[in-house]
Amino acid sequence: MSIVWYFDFVSPFAWLQWPRVKELMQTHPVTLRPILFAGVLDRVGQKGPAEIPAKREFVYRHVLWRARESGQTLCFPPTHPFNPLAALRLCIAAGSDARATEAIFEWIWGQGRAADTAEALAPVARELGIADTAAAIADPAVKAQLKANFEAAMADEIFGVPTLAIDGRLFWGGDAHDFALAYLRDPALWDEAEMHRVATLPIGASRL
Repeated sequence: MSIVWYFDFVSPFAWLQWPRVKELMQTHPVTLRPILFAGVLDRVGQKGPAEIPAKREFVYRHVLWRARESGQTLCFPPTHPFNPLAALRLCIAAGSDARATEAIFEWIWGQGRAADTAEALAPVARELGIADTAAAIADPAVKAQLKANFEAAMADEIFGVPTLAIDGRLFWGGDAHDFALAYLRDPALWDEAEMHRVATLPIGASRL
């Protein structure tokens, strides 16, 4: 099976799912694919959770509660949302592997550090063996790979992050992780009659 995890470091939900993705990687090959969440929102025409004031407050309280319930450290960075381009490009420059992903996630959400500039990311970049952070994230090849990641996400019809794409089947959000594992154990789950019926359920009303 082809398994791809689409994520953006700006998402606290991606940080919450990350331990389970690492666990999945112990038994299945998983491609880690950082993408720009803001670009996804623009392409599909929707607002992010932090762009709706009441939802923003709820989401922040909810993720804190979820982290505490699971025993996972979660410390918000100085500002949020922040521009994640530098972090995404650094991840790609460092190989987009588990080590790079872990280090950047830990810097932002484990330690609550800023990650929106090359200067802010310099300590974690050095940890990853990158001496010149600014040059690394400005590399045209790195920028091109981030764009290619985004186009791959759009081809897979990604509409949010984090998302596990398993052979083209989308499992959006950390709360869908168990659904994804169930599908991995039994792909026939997707082909059950009721699963097919709801996928083609007629729309009874729509907003203009």
